Amino acid sequence: MLNPKMLDEMSARVSSLLAATPAGDIEKNLRATLAGLFAKLDLVTREEFDVQREVLTRTRAKLEALETRVAELETRSPPAPGRT
Repeated sequence: MLNPKMLDEMSARVSSLLAATPAGDIEKNLRATLAGLFAKLDLVTREEFDVQREVLTRTRAKLEALETRVAELETRSPPAPGRT
């Protein structure tokens, strides 16, 4: 069975070897290019997305409560003169 510590050490060694080769430079350039592309896409973080989702959920609940309340009030009150 492989030791997790040994796997971490091997991973660190491979990473350090790759960093010293052209593959390391390619990886750095690719990361920089992708970071630039993502910045241009005007993306939001997962945290921002989750916050907005919660706001929307609360807003929908309030809207549904208001719609129910308006429907109750409409059934209770007689129509105003001139209205059908």
